[in-house]
Amino acid sequence: MSSEQLQNKFPWINTEGVALASYGMEDEGWFDAWSLLQGLRQKVQSMGVLLYQGEVTRFITSSGQMQTPSGEQVVLKRINEVYVKMDKSLEYQPVECAAVINAAGPWSGQIAELAGIGKGLPGTLQGTKLPVEPRKRYVHLWHCPQGPGLETPLVADISGVYFRREGLGSNYLGGYSPTEEEEPDPTNLEVDHDFFQNKVWPHLVQRVPSFKTLKVQRSWAGYYDYNTFDQNGVVGPHPLVVNMYFATGFSGHGLQHAPGIGRAVAEMVLDGQFNTIDMSPFLFTRFYLGEKLQEHNIL
Repeated sequence: MSSEQLQNKFPWINTEGVALASYGMEDEGWFDAWSLLQGLRQKVQSMGVLLYQGEVTRFITSSGQMQTPSGEQVVLKRINEVYVKMDKSLEYQPVECAAVINAAGPWSGQIAELAGIGKGLPGTLQGTKLPVEPRKRYVHLWHCPQGPGLETPLVADISGVYFRREGLGSNYLGGYSPTEEEEPDPTNLEVDHDFFQNKVWPHLVQRVPSFKTLKVQRSWAGYYDYNTFDQNGVVGPHPLVVNMYFATGFSGHGLQHAPGIGRAVAEMVLDGQFNTIDMSPFLFTRFYLGEKLQEHNIL
C-alpha cells in the first residue's frame, strides 16, 4: 500500500515517514497463546504422553572418539540417563532415555552446558556453545476510548513498537523490543514502568495521535529464549551429543512456529532427516561455521 492508500484505509494513522505499508488480507491476526498451549498439552495427554515437571540437574553419558574430515579429533557423546529434581522431592530421579529434546526455552543454553556442549576449546566444534539466553520483555495493556476502532489490525511500526486491540472495550496491548544497550536485567520479572513512558508511548503517539490520552492499565514481563547469534531458531540434532535435539532460540516467535517445529524434530528423531520442510539452515552447526540466518525488522 502507498502512503495515500494507507491513510485512506486507516485515517487514524499518521503516515509521516511511511513510503510503503503491508496489509495482510487473509491468514493474518493473533491468537490466545495460553489457550493454544493448553490445547496442545491436553491433546498429547489424550494420546498417551505423560507430563512431569522438574529440574534437570545432570546427564549420564557414554562417549567415543571420531576424526573429522579436517583431521580434528572429536568426542561423540550419547545421553543414557537424565537426572531430574522433581518438585517437593528430596531425591533426584534418573530417567533412562533414547533421545533428549532440549526445548527448555530461555534456559536451553544451561541445559546444553550440562551435557558438555561448549566445554571444549574455543573455535572448535566441541567448544561451540548454544547461544541462547533469557531476555526480559515487557507487555503493556492500555485503555483509550479515543483510540482506533474495531477495524484496527495488528500494527507493527517502523520504530519497532507494535500494538493490537484487546477485546471490545477500547483496550490495546503492545510493546517494544529494547536495543542491546537498553536490555533490562533478566534475573527478575519486575516491570520498569518508565520504559513505557520514555520508549513506547512517544512512538505510539507519533504514529497514532489519538493515543495521546491513553492510560496504562497493566504491564507485565516475560522471557524470550533469545538467540544472540542471529535471533533465529535452533532445530535438530547436536553434531557431537548425538541424541540431543534442539527446538529453541526462537527469540519470541516460538509458539507461532511450534506445530511445524514439533513435526520437524519428530521426523529427525524417527527418520533421521527432515521430510516435510528442509530445516537444515536452522541446524546447530551454523554457529560453528559462522553462517548467520538473519532476518530484519522482526518484533
